[in-house]
Amino acid sequence: MNASEHLPPLQEYDFERSFDERPAIEWMKENWSKSFVFSALYAAVIFGGQQFMKQRQKLELRKPLVLWSLSLAVFSIIGAVRTGWYMLYILDTSGFKQSVCDQSFYSGPVSKFWAYAFVLSKAPELGDTVFIVLRKQRLIFLHWYHHITVLLYSWYSYKDRVAGGGWFMTMNYLAHALMYSYYAARAAGVRVPRSLAMLITTTQIAQMVMGLVVSGLVFFWMQDGRCFSYLDNILWASLMYLSYLFLFLSFFYQTYIKGGSSSSSSSKKTIKAD
Repeated sequence: MNASEHLPPLQEYDFERSFDERPAIEWMKENWSKSFVFSALYAAVIFGGQQFMKQRQKLELRKPLVLWSLSLAVFSIIGAVRTGWYMLYILDTSGFKQSVCDQSFYSGPVSKFWAYAFVLSKAPELGDTVFIVLRKQRLIFLHWYHHITVLLYSWYSYKDRVAGGGWFMTMNYLAHALMYSYYAARAAGVRVPRSLAMLITTTQIAQMVMGLVVSGLVFFWMQDGRCFSYLDNILWASLMYLSYLFLFLSFFYQTYIKGGSSSSSSSKKTIKAD
């Protein structure tokens, strides 16, 4: 393939160009363990909040929920476009193996800003569950378990700039772009087809399968020195994605095959499974 036939690199915006990832990585090395504090506070708030709301009327919060979901949808869509194009550029110019092993995702043009924005966003995204608690909706294990573990693993991994991060972030941006757009539409009262809810959950399942594949490839290619990572990171990533895969498959079966006769019911459940 001639150089002219490759995808053109993305043009950087000023805020992306001026972002210095070095102090961001240093900050994360020093503070990543605070993700445990955020997780503990999150658990205390949501389970304490459920007890608090037991004898109280549920809150509607429709407009705040629309704004919240729409904001996260826009953020995720932009993140998916920016990181997705960078990933396609690496695939086109350097091949699949390099896309898995490439560490420039943390420091390269365009992607360096969105990589850091991604890991930081996992803290405010915990706010999703507050709406569930205040609106007295059913809080499933998958929802809060996923929020906590993604926060912990994202902060833990970013500080080491491990291989595979580009795939993990790009896939998550894409899944969240679909999910939060759907969430915003439902909160605004838009009638969304049940098939779209199934598509989103299927996309999430595919994300977990690809996460396991990438983790396995990082381990395999780490042996020849091409992929930089740590065995404990690969172990935690594999266990995390395996647990997600099991939970999302179970969720899909329970919601759409066994008991998902109502589109309204399945829609509400889909948006709760982050």
